[in-house]
Formats: sequence, structure tokens, C-alpha cells
Amino acid sequence: MRITMIGSGYVGLVSGACLADFGHEVCCLDKDAGKIERLLAGKMPIYEPGLEELVGRNVQAQRLRFTTDLAEGVQGADAVFIAVGTPSRRGDGHADLSYVYAAAREIGKAITGYTVVVTKSTVPVGTGDEVERIIREVNPGAQFGVVSNPEFLREGAAIDDFKRPDRIVIGSEDERATEVMRQVYRPLYLNAAPILVTGRRTAELIKYAGNAFLATKITFINEIADLCEKVGADVQDVSRGIGLDNRIGSKFLHAGPGYGGSCFPKDTLALLKTSQDHDAPQRIVESVVAVNDNRKRAMGRKIIHAMGGEVRGKTVAVLGLTFKPNTDDMRDSPAITVIQTLQDAGARIKAYDPEGMEQARPMLPDIEYCQGPYQAIEGADALAIVTEWDAFRALDLGRVKSLLNEPVLVDLRNIYNPHEVEAAGFAYTGVGRR
Repeated sequence: MRITMIGSGYVGLVSGACLADFGHEVCCLDKDAGKIERLLAGKMPIYEPGLEELVGRNVQAQRLRFTTDLAEGVQGADAVFIAVGTPSRRGDGHADLSYVYAAAREIGKAITGYTVVVTKSTVPVGTGDEVERIIREVNPGAQFGVVSNPEFLREGAAIDDFKRPDRIVIGSEDERATEVMRQVYRPLYLNAAPILVTGRRTAELIKYAGNAFLATKITFINEIADLCEKVGADVQDVSRGIGLDNRIGSKFLHAGPGYGGSCFPKDTLALLKTSQDHDAPQRIVESVVAVNDNRKRAMGRKIIHAMGGEVRGKTVAVLGLTFKPNTDDMRDSPAITVIQTLQDAGARIKAYDPEGMEQARPMLPDIEYCQGPYQAIEGADALAIVTEWDAFRALDLGRVKSLLNEPVLVDLRNIYNPHEVEAAGFAYTGVGRR
């Protein structure tokens, strides 16, 4: 099949490369000429394990190409995916759909013959209706169907998520469009990935509801961690104890500094705005957003407390800047707020992240970026682990202690055994642990 992906960012590039790897002929479009030039040169605009190899292989096989010419890319396509950004709109928090609607107008002008227009971007309920209206307005005689096909990609594991999905959601009221989508995903037949066909509005809501529920699990266990600290319990054991219940499951029950990234913060906010517009309050999600926002500064205060309550003039080594490992994504990373809290209290920051430092520099210009974890630790008055990269899981504790001015280790991801760290001579502080 001929497939066009409008938007060559995280979702569009990963999805397009995977579809090409299935054997489809894929064209990835983007208005950013610089991004397309870099992709044509084999340089990825994002860090995602395995992506550079996947893209290179399919470009070489002539199944994947890149362009800035939307009209040329759309004409003759069986399916055109809209995979542009939908950031939170400044001022009111609604999802900014201007890029989606602009893409719809250009698609309407360019399509020839029957085409399925697929909304891959995360969009509020009713967006597909507006996309359909726009295309019909631009090209009244066009033959097309509009489908919602939300993405469920985890940064750091996106390729595997696309190729081995838990489910594929197709929101469509058009049987012809639905059949085209089944053909798009036919290569996943052997993986027995369940295809859930729903109404278009239902599919749009599934994405938001899923992210809000996962954000709720994270926030729930973080609050339980606070209680554990007060009563002398261990949140790690609590998480295991409830996670073994198959009605609950163990995923997203790891206490830490709060959620961040490109999805959960903006999607929970967009869901709240949608609920307000339709007079259907989402009180649980409201609480989740508020608790998560407060938690990030609370983690900064936790570090200050571990350092004796006063950090002015002291140096904190921060390991991990991205919102999670195996990505360079800094959007809404807890590390940003944690560091700003420390800086507000007068601390100096030395930091290291395996992939996120280039993205972090514009957001955190007043910190010292180091070439490795031990360089960051050297001469610091405390070590704080904020993101659980594998490279931080087996630090040489003897070397760490010798490099620190004071043997203070604050583990905001609970990746170390407290007893082993304390036996090595450290004052250890975890999250929700005795």
C-alpha cells in the first residue's frame, strides 16, 4: 500500500518507518525543511533506540522516503496519516489543533481518488468530525473517509510497541475506510494483535482515558509512598503486593518524582478541558494533575532536607534529566522542577544525562553539564538520581563516596538497595522507603 505520514516527529517517524518495514511504500512529510534534510542525510531528529537503523534500512530498500512537498506526497496515497503535534494551547490548556486542521486543508486540496485520512495525533473528541468537514469544504467532490487511529507508543520502546502492540484501535463509521485500515495493519496478523473497531469519537476518547488512567496509577503510588514514609512501611513491597493482583497489575506502580513527558501532562489537561466543555467533571483527573504538579517541587525539597535543610552555596550532582530513560525528551521532565527548586534555595547544580543534555540546555541554562556521572559527582555535596538510566544502576559506590564532599545519596527512583548503600557509608534517602 501507499501510505503518507504528515509530520515526521516522534509519532510520524516511528510509525512511518515501522510501516515501511512491513513492506508498505511510505512517504514521510514535514514542513521543517531542516528536519527533512537531516533525515535525508541519515540523521535522526529524536533519540529512540533502533530508529536510525530502521530508517536507514528502509530508505536503502526504497520503501521509505522524505519530502516537504505535501501535494506530491499525498497524491495517489491509499492512506494519509496526520501525525502532527497537538501541544497544550497557551492560555487555556486546550489541545492546539491548528496543525491538524492545517494538514486537513492541504490534504483536501491534494487528494485524488478514494483516500483514507487517518488522525494519528492525540486529539480531543470531535476532532475527526471537524477534519471531515474541512476536507469536504475544501474539496466538495472528494472521495475519502476519516478514521481515528490513536498511537500507544512508549518513548524508549516505540518500535517494539508499534510492531507488537497490545491493541490497534480503529475509530470509523465508514466500512470502506475500516477495510483499508485492516490492510494497513495486516502484517501484524501473525502477532495476533487485537483490532478494536469503534466509533470515531470513542477511539479519540480511548487515548485520553488510557493516558489519564496510567497517570492516575503513578500518582496513586506516589501518594502511597508519602504515607509509607510516615508510618514506616516500604512502598516497593506495597507495589509488589498490590501489583500481583491481576486486576491491578504491576506496571506504572513505581514511586518517584512524578510523571512528565510529551503525553501525560498535556493529555490529562486536555481531557479536563474537554470535560469542562461538556459539563462532565473529571474530579479524579483534576486531583491527579494537581498532585503531580506539587510533587515535583516536593522532590526538590526532599533533597534539601537530606542535605540538612540548607543548600545555599552547596553543589548537588543530578544524574538524569530526561523524563524517563532511553529518550532525549525533556518535555515536562520532573528534573526541570527539581533543579529549579534547588536553585531557588541557592544550590549549584552539576548534571549528566546520557542523551538529554542538548535538549536540556535551553531549559536549564544555569547548570554545569558534565561528560559522565563521576565528573558530575566530583566535588558535590550530595548525589541525586532523578532518572533511572541503566548507566546509573551500578555506580561504583566506593568511588562515588570518595568523590563527594559528603556521602549523601538521594535516590528518587529507588534503583538502589538502601541497606547496601548505607553499608557503604552513605546517608541514603529513597522514596517511600524505611
